[in-house]
Amino acid sequence: MADERQAAELSAAAAARLIREGALTSEGLVRACLERCREIEPRVQAWAFLDEEHALARARAADESTREGHPVGALHGIPVGIKDIIDTADMPTENGTVLHQGRTPREDASVVTRLRAAGAVILGKTVTTECAYFHPGKTRNPHNPEHTPGGSSSGSAAAVAAGMVPLALGSQTNGSVIRPAAFCGVYGFKPTHGLIPRTGILALSRTLDHVGLFARTLEDIALAAEELAGYDEHDPDTRPRARIPFREIAAEEPPMPPMIAFVKTPYWERASEETREAFAELVGALGDRVEEVELFRTAAEAWEWHRTIMEAEMAANFEREWQYGRDRLSEKLRALLERGRDVRALDYQRSLSRILVAQESFEELFTQRYDAILTPAAPGTAPKGLDSTGDPSFCTLWTLFGLPALSLPLMRGAEGLPLGVQLVGRRNFDARLLRTARWLVSRIAAEED
Repeated sequence: MADERQAAELSAAAAARLIREGALTSEGLVRACLERCREIEPRVQAWAFLDEEHALARARAADESTREGHPVGALHGIPVGIKDIIDTADMPTENGTVLHQGRTPREDASVVTRLRAAGAVILGKTVTTECAYFHPGKTRNPHNPEHTPGGSSSGSAAAVAAGMVPLALGSQTNGSVIRPAAFCGVYGFKPTHGLIPRTGILALSRTLDHVGLFARTLEDIALAAEELAGYDEHDPDTRPRARIPFREIAAEEPPMPPMIAFVKTPYWERASEETREAFAELVGALGDRVEEVELFRTAAEAWEWHRTIMEAEMAANFEREWQYGRDRLSEKLRALLERGRDVRALDYQRSLSRILVAQESFEELFTQRYDAILTPAAPGTAPKGLDSTGDPSFCTLWTLFGLPALSLPLMRGAEGLPLGVQLVGRRNFDARLLRTARWLVSRIAAEED
């Protein structure tokens, strides 16, 4: 048997292989993760709900299924953390707000159903900011507890980074997967809008909401994405499609060395000096495989389009909380809902209409020359202090237009904190984005050697 004391250090893919081969038990893996939680959780505080006995019972059930010879899924026996805005029928889902305290859903969210079907063990619920907006939860950055882990998927990013769980789910409406992944130094994946269903997840904005993934390897991102992507009749933004072989495509060598577009965005002035210097070195290391590209003329207006859409749709989705509990909401969330209630229908519809035009511009960019866009994941490393989750401005554009994005833990700042690299791909070519990311990671590793 594998040394179960070290099992928490395994990737999900490696652990799944060992479990299939009989060299590791799910119970042993879950025990190792729980031991890691007991050691690290007092400092990091990544979990909103964690029931050790329940998790161990599910792991034993997975092991019993294996002993009885039943077919096993790709994630059989693997512990996964679930952001606490994603419904779980056997655990509370409180959405990070006192208004939903004690809420226990009757059904699993679609993504949780798919995880269980693949054999995953839901370890617990990870901390979210209040209603997945800006007001921070209790989570600390695992690299330095005086710094923010980012948000809103704070607990998921921190739990993976701290080795408490190999995989976790989050969500992104602006920068809530990419930014915490960058701050915590793990891989974060925001797929094409509508690729992974959102049924059973707290709705902020139909136009902008995405399910996201956190892992310590690209292989694990591909493994989980393959199980979660697909059609759900209850999510109108998903569509029927053939199963995407994420793992196979991501592991392939690109037919030609990828060509990368380096995009500073109109918010480059927000990038810290060390971010600018780090990206200059990165671009230099990529040599003739990267070119700096200016975005289309109206791109600078996109942040305003995003704000208008998000605030209007959140105001509509949180009507009940506004009516009956606004005095118990944070000042930041209350102010957003106030602004959203004042958005004019004309401004909202005009902002929505801009999305398709911009998507066509990006489609042209990708089809004519470039495999991916390179840009910062955040202005810099995780800010010091716990009253903010950081600036999402380098994520806004890609969320608005529904493009797949990855945060890659390739660099570090002067104080040793992770400095995230964001790679953005063509809509509905998510697996190819993972392939390009693997090439990029290998290229940088070779340069460093």
